[in-house]
Amino acid sequence: MPERPRELPREHPTEHRRLLAYLAAAHTAGGAAAHEVEVDVVMAARGIGYPHAQVRSDPNGVWISLAPGEPAAYEAVEGGLRLDQSARVAAVQHGLETGSVSPEAALGALASLRAQRPRFPVSGMYLGGFAIAFGVGTLLQPSWNAVLFATAVSPVVVALMRLTSRRLIPAALLPLVASFCVAVPAFLLHRAGWIPSPLRSLLPPVAVLLPGSLIVTGLSELVAGRMTAGASRLVYGSTQLVMFAAGIAAAAFAVGAGPSAWSDQRVDEIGPLIPFLGIALLSLGICLQESVPWRLAALVFAVLTATYAAQWTVGVGLGAPAWGSLLAGGAVASFLSWTAAAVRPGIPRLVLFLPSFWLLVPGSLGLVSVARLGVDPGDSWGTVLAMTSSVLAIAIGLIVGTSAARGLRRAGARVAGSRRRRALQHG
Repeated sequence: MPERPRELPREHPTEHRRLLAYLAAAHTAGGAAAHEVEVDVVMAARGIGYPHAQVRSDPNGVWISLAPGEPAAYEAVEGGLRLDQSARVAAVQHGLETGSVSPEAALGALASLRAQRPRFPVSGMYLGGFAIAFGVGTLLQPSWNAVLFATAVSPVVVALMRLTSRRLIPAALLPLVASFCVAVPAFLLHRAGWIPSPLRSLLPPVAVLLPGSLIVTGLSELVAGRMTAGASRLVYGSTQLVMFAAGIAAAAFAVGAGPSAWSDQRVDEIGPLIPFLGIALLSLGICLQESVPWRLAALVFAVLTATYAAQWTVGVGLGAPAWGSLLAGGAVASFLSWTAAAVRPGIPRLVLFLPSFWLLVPGSLGLVSVARLGVDPGDSWGTVLAMTSSVLAIAIGLIVGTSAARGLRRAGARVAGSRRRRALQHG
């Protein structure tokens, strides 16, 4: 990005407002926090000649003004983006900051973003579902029977997702329907003695639907002072968890599940090394389902592996409590994704960062807590407190990692600027 804002000709302010509004909406739809969206779009505005642009981002819409007192544009945020679409948005962002992409070309790229088709529309969804269920299963419930169950029922969840995308199932009911369809066989197989702790065993197939990133992003927004955006994300994410829990409770009632079905027991029968295979499959599944460009696949795997290694080192190696390992994992994931984007401009940090939520599983912990709270309130408050501390730890870890990466970037920029000045003096 130039050291000073460029004052460019402003023959088309309406189109420029539209461009920045599309950019802010695309960042928001991709899962970026409100305060991060505002910083990114202001930087893009500076790159095209509007150093005093004002941006307001909320989960459902964004407002853009090119300068104080000037007209504002509003753009609604409708639905999320796949990671490959987020990668395209990151390329547009970088191009606007550096001037390598014209505003007209950037507007065309963003306007056609929704029309970008997935690389593997059917096979990628199902194969990715298999891989993600296996990978998350090795982390949440490392029992061969539980992992095989999660892998076997994953096509059911993918089929429901496809039906929802065709509007054959209301999107608001997808969490309830998916959790019910997975919980029924989980409770039945638990009764037959085939899988332990059905609550944990049913989580991997629905992991792609859980609102873990939504909840942690909302909490980070609250910490950053974005009260409206943070509170709305937290409320919506909590509502999603209640819908999942209602489906599980309905399944338990339908099959007559006993008290043992509600235990939150982690059974480790596989060994300490198999989770790394699970992480590799999780990375592959994410790339297939989210159409992540293959050039980024190795980076996704590297960030996930480093995140898990940090969790394992702090939790197992140092004997820290669960919240300590999650804080470390969140810090490493955010630091590496931000640093990679700084070292190689154009790398989409969200593409590297968002998959870590399936590894940190805050949504899974929340679902177990909410489900048990409805059945046995007295026994589940400890789980609720553990979930709350875990989500808070992840949010703090994200802020720590992001702050460290930004500080490193600023220090590097100062060093580079000092070297340029010395070179000019000696030249």
